[in-house]
Amino acid sequence: MSTDSHKRDFAANARLPGICVLAACVGAVSTLAAFVLLNLIHFFTNLFFFGVLSFADRSPAHNTLGAWVILMPVAGGLIVGLMARYGSKKIRGHGIPEAIEAILFGKSKMSPKVAILKPLSSGIVIGSGGPFGAEGPIIMTGGALGSLIAQCVKVTSAERKTLLVAGAAAGMTAVFGTPVAAVLLAVELLLFEWRPRSFLPVALACAVAGFARAAFFGTGPLFPLETGTPDGWSLISCVIAGLLSGALASGLSAALYKTEDLFGKLPIHWMWWPALGGVIVGIGGFIEPRALGVGYDVIGDLLHQNIVLQIALALLAVKAVMWVVALGSGTSGGVLAPLLMLGAGLGTVLAHFLPGNQPALWPLVCMAATLGATLGAPLTSIVFAFGLTHDSNALLPLLTATLVAHGFSTVVMRRSIMTEKIARRGYHIYREYGVDPLERHYVDEVMTTSVESIDAGMTVADALATYFGDTQTRRAYPVSREGAVLGMVDRVLLQQLCHDDSGSQGHLRLVDVLQQRSPAFALPDETCRLVATRLAVHGLERLPVVADRETMRLVGIVSRSDLIKPSLSHFEEEHKKERFRRITPALRKRYWSRSG
Repeated sequence: MSTDSHKRDFAANARLPGICVLAACVGAVSTLAAFVLLNLIHFFTNLFFFGVLSFADRSPAHNTLGAWVILMPVAGGLIVGLMARYGSKKIRGHGIPEAIEAILFGKSKMSPKVAILKPLSSGIVIGSGGPFGAEGPIIMTGGALGSLIAQCVKVTSAERKTLLVAGAAAGMTAVFGTPVAAVLLAVELLLFEWRPRSFLPVALACAVAGFARAAFFGTGPLFPLETGTPDGWSLISCVIAGLLSGALASGLSAALYKTEDLFGKLPIHWMWWPALGGVIVGIGGFIEPRALGVGYDVIGDLLHQNIVLQIALALLAVKAVMWVVALGSGTSGGVLAPLLMLGAGLGTVLAHFLPGNQPALWPLVCMAATLGATLGAPLTSIVFAFGLTHDSNALLPLLTATLVAHGFSTVVMRRSIMTEKIARRGYHIYREYGVDPLERHYVDEVMTTSVESIDAGMTVADALATYFGDTQTRRAYPVSREGAVLGMVDRVLLQQLCHDDSGSQGHLRLVDVLQQRSPAFALPDETCRLVATRLAVHGLERLPVVADRETMRLVGIVSRSDLIKPSLSHFEEEHKKERFRRITPALRKRYWSRSG
């Protein structure tokens, strides 16, 4: 049998099946929550714009209110402002930053108020004409449901995070029918790790939501589309579209937080801000009614080029202003649908100028590129665009333009629209992550094997004099009896025992002292990360390494300095520049002689 049998590609987790079962339940519940949320939006749209009690799917653009339409978003903003002040402040905003904050800084705990008030407030805001989508609210609502279910069972904070994210991703799957994109959103934005213990439950929740969605929303893509195969000129067009989409994303993000700062300077309570933002939304809706509400029908028309250039430009401008002001006012609503519309509008404009033989391609490409650059989640956006349309011909242009846009926004923007709000609350989020060097290495790779131990039958005074006198060679020594480790002792511990206030304990044997303590130790097949955590928890400098828990046979010692070794190797990989081959004139001459 191999001596490295303990080394695996992924960590084993015996609790994973149970968490997967809970995640499947979360996926089903989040799908039901998505159904409720969308029906709330339909209900309030009918109530505000048509004065009827109905769950029919109707666009607010078809209202006949005239100038009275301006009051509808104001009324919705006023109601939500009251709900936020007297219900829960957590319902403000577009949902994803709040979910991230709960994951990273709140032990993934969310309250029942959020699960109830978030979909209700979003239904009111969007139903009264707010220029938002349902995805942000359902991500927070699904996350709250996952967190609440996790709080009813005995789980760790990491497992509770997994269930929160499972609910959020399942909610997105239920709304858009894009389970793979929802899983990628979890990986790129919410999980902050890549481990089977979290990835598998989240993916299972999305799968359950994807199948359950058919019972509520039917099957098929939300915006079915088929474009032709792009030609060689499309590469240039993809770069141009990506750069402009990145610029649009950066401009929207900067404008949003500038607007939020302006609202913060107003001499009135933030409860009234959504109503003030509703005034701008109402005026924009009066000028361009199709900019009101979710606007899935408008996105479909833009993708199918059913909107002429002049109207697309007007819609792009009005929607951008409405969205920035409304979201900056602190009301409740999502960002994905507005970004899809704004990106598709940009693509509709660019389709008249970009080289290539596929003008129908660019609304879709710019839609994904704008979304990816704004969220800082390019893979999610690429797969999301494919999931919405099922247009496989667009995959290569989507990849190219979205990565260009993401690169542009990464250079220009310090933070994404998702993390800027959290940073303003005093929390810094670093979104790059890789494999921890301490996770890649095990104790048996770094421990010291030549170890001298103290016999447990020795007295405290003798041990202090023998091992910690002028000839002391080590800071601490393991204590063993018949080969079994009982613990470790150092100079400080022995001196405390010898000069104890209750009387000298120097005559006590080490076995009598250590039998009263639970020994801390490490195993050879444990990761360096696990042992580093154990050292930190117990406030220790080093641990004895034993062969197994049964025999407690001493095989080595591991210290904090030993745990630096993997980090040093990682540092050299990242920063040490090396050249292994140098092209000399002789080598160049030999190469050309062979090729000739």
